[in-house]
Amino acid sequence: MLTIDALRRFGAKTEEGLGRCLNDEGFYLDLVKMVLEEKGFEKLASSLERGDWQAAFEAAHSLKGSLGNLALTPIYAPTAELTERLRDGKEADYAALLTEILSQRDALIALRDG
Repeated sequence: MLTIDALRRFGAKTEEGLGRCLNDEGFYLDLVKMVLEEKGFEKLASSLERGDWQAAFEAAHSLKGSLGNLALTPIYAPTAELTERLRDGKEADYAALLTEILSQRDALIALRDG
C-alpha cells in the first residue's frame, strides 16, 4: 500500500514533495500514483530503442520534472542523469540508466499494489 511511510522507506524525500502539495497527503499520494502511469516511461524506452535521441531527451526531461517535483529520488536521480546525457543528442549506451529507472518505477508500483 502506498503511504507516506512506505515512500520514505523507498527513499523519497516526502517532506519536499508534500511541501509542494501544500502538505496535502492525499493529493501527494494521488500525484505519485498518477506519475507511475505516465506514458513517458514507455516513450523514453521506445525512443532509446529507435535511437531517437531528441524524443528520448524530451521524455526524460518531462519525467525528470514530474519525479523531481514529487521528490521521488530513487527514480529521479537516474532520470536526471539520463536527461543530461541525452541533452547533447549523441548516441551512447543508455541501457543501464533506463534499466535503473524502470526498476525503480516497478518497485514503486509494487509498493502501490502491495
